Parts: sequence; C-alpha cells; structure tokens
Amino acid sequence: MKTQKTILITGAARGIGAALCRQLAAQGHHIIAVSRNLDKLKKLQNEILEHDAHHQIDVLPFDLEAPQTIPDFIDRLKTCCSKIDVVIHNAGMLVNKPFTQISSEELQRVYQVNVFGPFALTQALFPYLKQATAAHVIGISSMGGVQGSAKFAGLTAYSSSKAAMAGWCEVLAEEWKAENIKVNCLALGAAQTEMLEDAFPGYKAPLTAEEMANYISWFAVNGHLYFNGKILPVALSTP
Repeated sequence: MKTQKTILITGAARGIGAALCRQLAAQGHHIIAVSRNLDKLKKLQNEILEHDAHHQIDVLPFDLEAPQTIPDFIDRLKTCCSKIDVVIHNAGMLVNKPFTQISSEELQRVYQVNVFGPFALTQALFPYLKQATAAHVIGISSMGGVQGSAKFAGLTAYSSSKAAMAGWCEVLAEEWKAENIKVNCLALGAAQTEMLEDAFPGYKAPLTAEEMANYISWFAVNGHLYFNGKILPVALSTP
C-alpha cells in the first residue's frame, strides 16, 4: 500500500495545478491547494469530493504578490497538517512584450510570482518540511529558463525569472542535504494552459495540461528517490 503524502500545490486553481490536484487526490494523497482565487479553489474542491468523498483536499487562499500575508497563511496551514512531504511551486506569471516595452511594475510582478514569492513561502514552510521523513520541493521552471535552449522574443521577464528559480533550487538542494529535504526543478516545455493561451493566442502546444501533470504527479511522489539538485527538461523538443 502506498504511503499517503501531504502535497502542497501553488497555482492550483487552473491548468496544470488543477490537474495535479485531481490526479494526486485520486492517488490517495492529502492535497493542500493554494491559489489567490478562492472561488475557483472551492469549485475544484467540490469537483474532487463529488467524484469521491474520501479524497482529501484542503484549499487555502494565498497571493504570492502579498508576501506580508505569509504568517496568516501559515496559521491557517496549521489547521490542515503538521507536516508537508511535497511542495510543488506551480504558480507562474507570464508577460509577452518586447523588452523595451516591459514596465518596471510588470517586471516586478513576474519576479514576485515566479521567484520572490516561492522563495519566501519555502522559507516559511521549512518547519513543516523538516517533519516529513523525506520531503521534496519542486520548482516548476521552463525550458525558456534553461541555458542554451531555444528562446522566444517577448519573454525576457518570464524566461529570466524561470532561470532564477532553477538557480535557487540548485543551491537550496545543496544547503538542505543535511535536512533530508530534496529539491529539484522541472523545466517544462509548452503545455496547453490558460496562461499559454493568454500569452500566445491560437498557439497549439504538443501536450495538454493533464498530460504534463501526469508526469509531474509521478515525479512529485518518486523523483526524490532518484534526483536532488537537478534541473530536468520535461519537453518534446531538445534545447
């Protein structure tokens, strides 16, 4: 019988995040779904529980652009769990604009959601990760943030922020070795999500959100057995 894990997923209200919640809950894991959109979280929770009332999913609203609310978030988290086995930093923000047109406010928002917010949240979750037997932190990056990969014009803010996430995941893995907390980064290729459609209307990705989530679900539960401090491409193309 598989050991149930407590898995916290950011960006859980839609796309890959919502698919991860469905798949991992169906596997019997305790899901903590996190997003700024509480209405969509509750809708997802109801959908999962209607499918099977025995599934375990708690929803916690949190805005990565409001790091000052982390103490309140941690207080609410205490009512859901005493440990966290897996954190999946899935939330992301993408701006598709020419470099000379990106405002400082847009740049700050992208980095807040993709880098600074996950950084601060992971610090706050450290006591919960320490309580797990073998915790696993996963940063969801992008192939656009991998050195030497094909780049797309208009994504300087997004791609550079995803490169930053990959870098801090590598360093954190080394720092937390003694704590038995594994840290890895998945550099995703294109998947058909609302965020992709908003940035590139009409673009058809080779994978659905559910297909991409299928791999991430497996990696979340098993990846720490094979990898630590790695940036792993998950794409149908090569750099």
